[in-house]
Amino acid sequence: MTFAYRPASLAPSVVLAATLALPSAAIARNIVLFVADGLRPSSVNPVDAPTMTALRDRGVYFSNSHAVFPTVTMANAASIATGHQPGDTGIFSNSPWLGYASFSTGNFGRAPGSPTPFIENDQVLADLGDHFSGSLLGERTLLSLARGAGYSTAAIGKLGPVAIQDAAQLAPVGGQFPIPQAIFIDDATAGDGVPLPEEALAALREAHLPLVATPRLQPQGDRESPGTRNANWGQQVYFVETATRAVLPLLKHRDQPFILVYWSRDPDGTQHNQGDSFQSLWPGINGETSALAVRNADHNLQLLLEWIESDPLLAADTDVIVTSDHGFATISKRPINNTQQQTGSSAAQTSYADVAPGTLPSGFLAIDLARHLKQPLFDPDTQTRDEQGISVYKRVDLESQHPLSGNGLIGGQGRAADGSDAELVVTANGGSDSIYLPHDNPQLLKGVVNYLATLDYVGALFVHDRFGLLPGTLPLSSLNLLGSSKLPTPDIIVSFRSFELTAEQTGGTTDPLRRVVQITDSPLQQGQGNHGGLGRESTFNFMAAVGPDFRAGFIDSFPASNADIAPTLAALLNLRLNERGPLSGRALTESLRAASPEPVTSIQRCTAISAPAEDGRRTLLHYQTYNGRRYADDAEFRTLRASDHDGCTGLRTSPSRK
Repeated sequence: MTFAYRPASLAPSVVLAATLALPSAAIARNIVLFVADGLRPSSVNPVDAPTMTALRDRGVYFSNSHAVFPTVTMANAASIATGHQPGDTGIFSNSPWLGYASFSTGNFGRAPGSPTPFIENDQVLADLGDHFSGSLLGERTLLSLARGAGYSTAAIGKLGPVAIQDAAQLAPVGGQFPIPQAIFIDDATAGDGVPLPEEALAALREAHLPLVATPRLQPQGDRESPGTRNANWGQQVYFVETATRAVLPLLKHRDQPFILVYWSRDPDGTQHNQGDSFQSLWPGINGETSALAVRNADHNLQLLLEWIESDPLLAADTDVIVTSDHGFATISKRPINNTQQQTGSSAAQTSYADVAPGTLPSGFLAIDLARHLKQPLFDPDTQTRDEQGISVYKRVDLESQHPLSGNGLIGGQGRAADGSDAELVVTANGGSDSIYLPHDNPQLLKGVVNYLATLDYVGALFVHDRFGLLPGTLPLSSLNLLGSSKLPTPDIIVSFRSFELTAEQTGGTTDPLRRVVQITDSPLQQGQGNHGGLGRESTFNFMAAVGPDFRAGFIDSFPASNADIAPTLAALLNLRLNERGPLSGRALTESLRAASPEPVTSIQRCTAISAPAEDGRRTLLHYQTYNGRRYADDAEFRTLRASDHDGCTGLRTSPSRK
């Protein structure tokens, strides 16, 4: 496939003059924030990602980077947008429990829907914001602050994380989207997504580009057939051409600085659905189709950089930051370790029409919990009608069915639209699941925790601090998950087990993170890819930066995370983010040219160890602390070894030139 940059001329009517003055002390920089969804650091190499490799080597490489946990897209998108951890933003999941039925306001003419909706959706995000009085995240986003200070702003790419970058712009007026001041282009453009301002529509027309987004065409596969063998080419050609031929020229001609967030669906979407490893743990997400997806994202970045560098003055005033929202792992739905020991889950022993025999179905945790508690299970994502014609949630037949997306309401009658008549609400996050107790029942919670500690697919257990330190568990606060969230905070988080295949099982592959396999609660097949868990394969993301404000040829070995990006950019632009509370990120000052050299500094590498569960296993959380921030590396659920120590060790370190 050929990609070509074709400069676009804009009609005078398309060019808008700046209407807001910049703060007098601000540096009039342009910012391009490029997010390669699901990109693993090991995928950045001269063959598959030559553009990212060159950028990493030319500028700053954050070699000790972290996704926030849960390691899912929307949790990290909210942290990238605000500079706050999930405990503050309230985005704990791609499908959180809202505590109310979505669209119960009647927004967009929609009937009340699921209380656990998939929030990678513009209308769902708008409805959420409306429910919380226009402030879903409880924090101003970087794009919102910049827009108010006179910057042009645009976000292009993946549906969901694009819109949340300036979530306040989505607030419905009369139940519909207003015309935003920012430019949003995503999968739903000209469909049911955020509308475009007239000048953006004019720019697309002038560039002879479609006004309707190109759909993503990548089959997921099923129990009988593998998934896609193609990267997300067509859709991302549309996104990058709208950026380089319409939006960036428009922003440039406005004669005011700009911020562009470009969120590449690849490699994430392709790694999820790739068909290279049908029902097999190897090559998993390490096959040729996943490599094509990395090349796709890399080429998108190349075209953006070529456009910027075609104007030397523009290039001299533009900082480029590249990050990924999370890492990735190959999915296991049967083995729980590299000896091929099969899970003993009762859910895996049941036959389902759409699931391979012996395989964990989506919703396996909800099924196992419902059976253990002898309570009915309802699917909050599937509505039906009772004999009186009243809308209720579908009851799942535990002998032959599973929840559609993995979410479940356990107990009750499935009649409360907000799910509040359930004893437990389970939401599936791939490599981890969240459990909520609508009725705050400590005895029920303790019984559930004791049962979870017996399950062979559990990789770590975390419980809301208000329940105290329970055997086998660590508190949510240890993961930056207790803060000022407006959304309900989970009471239990279960991170699923991951394990490493041997070099022999993977043809001699030397990178241990590429060999990791993760138990996953999702409709995807064994051998495809996912994330969401608390292994280093998921928390280790890729981060690099280049531009006039970043050091050259520099390896930053200090711990960094997606929550640190907005504070860093805000510091460069003299914008003031809300740094309230301990869950705000830090400015990565050691990576900046203007900053004073960082002294040799002590980074604390720590292990938190829970009390033992009944069988002696404990949750062990490995993390780092620096400058008052905590960065989670990984977690395990196992018995203690002689080398395990509860506490921290200070390491004297400093970033260094390459």
